[in-house]
Amino acid sequence: MDVIDARIMLPLAGLAAGIVLGYVARTNRFCTLSALERHWYANDSTGVRTWTLAAASALVATQAMIFAGVVDLSSSFYLTTEFGLTGAIVGGLMFGFGMALVGTCGFGAVIRLGGGSLRSLVVLIVLGLAALATQRGLIGLARIQIVDNLALDLSFAGDQSIGSLASALVGADIRAVVAVAISGGLLFWIFKDAGYRRKYRPIATGVTIGLVIAFGWLATVTLAEHAFTPVQVEAGSFVVPVGDLLLQVITFTGTLPDYGVGLIAGTLVGAAIGAWHKDDTRWEACDDARELGRHLLGGVLMGVGGVFALGCTIGQGVTAVSTLAISAPIVIVSIGIGARMGLAWLLEGSPLAPFRRVHTSAPAE
Repeated sequence: MDVIDARIMLPLAGLAAGIVLGYVARTNRFCTLSALERHWYANDSTGVRTWTLAAASALVATQAMIFAGVVDLSSSFYLTTEFGLTGAIVGGLMFGFGMALVGTCGFGAVIRLGGGSLRSLVVLIVLGLAALATQRGLIGLARIQIVDNLALDLSFAGDQSIGSLASALVGADIRAVVAVAISGGLLFWIFKDAGYRRKYRPIATGVTIGLVIAFGWLATVTLAEHAFTPVQVEAGSFVVPVGDLLLQVITFTGTLPDYGVGLIAGTLVGAAIGAWHKDDTRWEACDDARELGRHLLGGVLMGVGGVFALGCTIGQGVTAVSTLAISAPIVIVSIGIGARMGLAWLLEGSPLAPFRRVHTSAPAE
């Protein structure tokens, strides 16, 4: 494989993975916010278990490849020795709140656009531009002060994976033990519900999405080994790659798209095929200026927050989980809190409503 083949294969691999991802998510209505809503308001954990299964499947497959020596993820930005704790928290809260305002995340917006949602097109354009401004533009100055300059140095552990941190603390290499323990814990929680064990389509959906993310690691690592130009080792995110896709569409840089751009494009194609297959394609737009304003604000919050947190519900919620990055659980919890506050603001009139209920229901001492 020469350099030209590697450069061409990178976006093609992302395109193929994205088509599978988009089709499966669209036909099986895989949506993080919807899963959280049903868990909080309808006491239905099916969606949350499916999303967790996607993360667990990616984790098992990725860690198996790592310990088998098939892939080396040491160059992944999820495993750098500099951990932006402030970005994980602040960015996660921003992303979650924006997700609630929009009604879905960046990944979900691509899936909805595949079915004809013009609202999602607006959200993705704003999200992509906000992400670029935060990564490379004026908002990046704030990111440097809030995130980069306050990053924690975890070089004592070699990287920021939970396994490496635990190994450094106990003085022995227990990375495999940590990987097995976390994978087992996630799978136990997912399948301890007898009703969920009989839901074969959600189970197949979660496993497929997780394996697509693991494939991303395999594809980019393999192509990086054969390319003479730098290749970003990645597996799936729907924040910065959205902005990169916009740049590829509106400018000519002389460079070919990377895996992430191919994944976004493929997900859109796969979602469109899924919508057509299910006869679920229909044009949708904002009903009024107020709804449009909410979507614009949500797109900005997700774009900025996603860069601060180095990922989204897929980027941190599945991809970073597969590497056991310490950022993953912190960002996931922050996104959840932000989404809960956003939904409370929309449905209950105050973002603090859930916390007030917890306070008033606490037993008196």
